Amino acid sequence: METVALEPIEPVELEAGPFRLRPWRPDDLEALWSAFQDPEIRMWNGGGVATREDALALLGRRAGRYPDHVSWAVVDPASDELLGSVSLHSIDPVGTDGQVGYWTSPAARGRGVAVAAVDAVCRWAFGTLPVDRIELFHAVENTASGRVAEKAGFVQEGRSRRSYRYGDGVKHDELLWARLADDPAPDLSTRS
Repeated sequence: METVALEPIEPVELEAGPFRLRPWRPDDLEALWSAFQDPEIRMWNGGGVATREDALALLGRRAGRYPDHVSWAVVDPASDELLGSVSLHSIDPVGTDGQVGYWTSPAARGRGVAVAAVDAVCRWAFGTLPVDRIELFHAVENTASGRVAEKAGFVQEGRSRRSYRYGDGVKHDELLWARLADDPAPDLSTRS
């Protein structure tokens, strides 16, 4: 099997409609810890952030530089308020694919934060990395993530049975979505 060595990926600032994606910083700790008090984030993204020390460790991983993973804080550009998180992970330069994951803080939900962030990361990845397919997985019960996937230009491809253990300790069925580099990008200009 072919081996391709990638350098650690530096997250660059990205504009995502009315939002900004920027690298994680040490001063994001309190906002990150606060976000993980939300039961939805703990259920679908969190398992394992039970203490501030856990949040500090997560922040260290999000701020780290890796060849197969890059993460951003999603913020309001005027106030720098943390609105969410988005990561591109499992980047495989041989298979030319990766996976996207995200969450949105409770106060920012319903504003299109996740859709704009996921779309911005896909556009950046397709133009910057050896990636032509980005996958998105979410628990069947997490219908909000299904709406994000569809609005961000992903196509539902299938269902994986009991494929991932979420924050409740139970393995849930997941839906698989994918966006290809040559898929039409969504028109987010009319969304608020």
